[in-house]
Amino acid sequence: MEDKEIVDLYWQRSERAVSETQIKYEKYLYTIAFNVLSDEEDSKETVNDTYLKAWNSMPQNRPSVLSSYLGKITREQAIDCYRKRHARKREGSEYALCLDEMAETFPEKNTVESEMDMRQLSEVLSDFLKKQPENKRNIFLCRYFFMDPVNEIAARAGMNEATARSILFRMRKDLIKYLEQEGYVL
Repeated sequence: MEDKEIVDLYWQRSERAVSETQIKYEKYLYTIAFNVLSDEEDSKETVNDTYLKAWNSMPQNRPSVLSSYLGKITREQAIDCYRKRHARKREGSEYALCLDEMAETFPEKNTVESEMDMRQLSEVLSDFLKKQPENKRNIFLCRYFFMDPVNEIAARAGMNEATARSILFRMRKDLIKYLEQEGYVL
C-alpha cells in the first residue's frame, strides 16, 4: 500500500491504518528503536508506542513522507525510553556511543540560553549537512540520526569500517569549525 493511502486511512480513523503501517514499516521502526535501546522488548514497546502516537497525531498532521515521520516519532520515543531507563548510567547501545562521539562537538550546557539556541543550532547543522557531498551526509545521518552501527553503515556505503569511522571523525571536526565560524563557542 502506498504511503498516501495509509495516511488517508489515519485521517479516516480506520484501524486498518495501523495494521498497514506495521506491514510496511515495522522492521524499519524496530531497527531505529533497537539502535537506541539495544533491548528487544523495549524496542518492540517503542514501536507500538509509535503506532499510538502516529494515530493520535495524524488528524492534525498529514506527513508527505510517512517513513520519515514515523522514523522521527520512533527515534524520539526510543530516546525518551532510554533516558528513563538509564538516567544514571550509559550502557553499550548505539545511542550511548553516538553521544560519546558527539560530546566534544556539542558540549552539554543546560541553561535557558542554550535551550533557546537549539532551534538556531539545528538550522546551522542542517546548513552544514546540505553543503556536504551526498555520501558523507548519508553516513553522518545514518550514524547520528538513525544511530546505525558503523560497520552496517560502511557495508551499505561499500567501504571498510575504518574509512567510515575516518569520514565521521573528519565530519565532526569540520562541524566544529563550521559552528565556530557561525559564532558558536565550543
